[in-house]
Amino acid sequence: MPFNTALTRKLGITVPVVQGGMQWVGYAELAAAVSNAGGLGILTALTQPTPEDLRKEIHRCRSMTKYPFGVNITLLPALVPPDYGAYAQVIIDEGIKIVETAGNNPGPVIEKLKKANTTILHKCTTVRHAKSAVKLGVDFLSIDGFECAGHVGESDITNFILLSRARQELKVPFIASGGFADGQGLAAALALGAEGINMGTRFMCTVESPIHHNVKETIVNSQETDTALVLRRWRNTSRLFSNKVSREALKAEQESKTGEFSDVAPFVSGKRGREVFLNGDVDFGVWTAGQVMGLIHDIPTCSDLLKRIEKEAVDAMNRTRSLYSDAPQSKL
Repeated sequence: MPFNTALTRKLGITVPVVQGGMQWVGYAELAAAVSNAGGLGILTALTQPTPEDLRKEIHRCRSMTKYPFGVNITLLPALVPPDYGAYAQVIIDEGIKIVETAGNNPGPVIEKLKKANTTILHKCTTVRHAKSAVKLGVDFLSIDGFECAGHVGESDITNFILLSRARQELKVPFIASGGFADGQGLAAALALGAEGINMGTRFMCTVESPIHHNVKETIVNSQETDTALVLRRWRNTSRLFSNKVSREALKAEQESKTGEFSDVAPFVSGKRGREVFLNGDVDFGVWTAGQVMGLIHDIPTCSDLLKRIEKEAVDAMNRTRSLYSDAPQSKL
């Protein structure tokens, strides 16, 4: 029997698992594979250099799957920001009905998408930000714990607390993000009140993930301790894979006399990070990875991964159910 949660019902998926929108990873190959396996695949809008390139990627994804998939739009601080409105318009024009949003000041983009009856999943690292997103009319909140890869926020609240706070405070359904890689994690998230989970690093380490095999092998061979938190000084904290460059970035951040971002900028170049995924040199630039690396031990297809997660989750829920009986117990 398939899962029946608010997420599966609304999105038309069979396994309540969403693939995170990851820069330089969220291409059609991965998104289609996740959707074909019963989850929700996500294209990353800003991985495409222009809105028209996103349109082409949407067409490419449609040629690979007949199932629902979404698009991620992450609004990040930049001297010359991308034309987010133009990306949103392409999404609307192409009839995409599911969008994952994240980042700063998402109101205008969310308003534009909601007018087109788009289902919005918005990522938040605090309950306070989640409440603000509710006022914008989002349909689901993706609650991102401190364990996650990439932007972790500034509160350092791990999911065991954050998800329970979300359950207590939020009137909008939410999914759990950060630290998930298996069915036991899915069962735990459902028990804490979530309607499903979002996975990023775990999907990086799949056959269909469009990154170099060396990166996938590195994830498999790494531990939960092999990440670094950089850019704390500028309240833009990011969890990265702990490699030569991220350690140099952290050193430059700590030793900067001026406190200027320019002291660390050369180390955190996104272009160098993209090259890691293309050339397989895991020390060439910075790249994001979550503490969940410690739970990842293989490189399966998306189909095999989601089948396994579904079975593990059902087994875990059945085991939990077996621990309680309302039958009278005999006294010893």
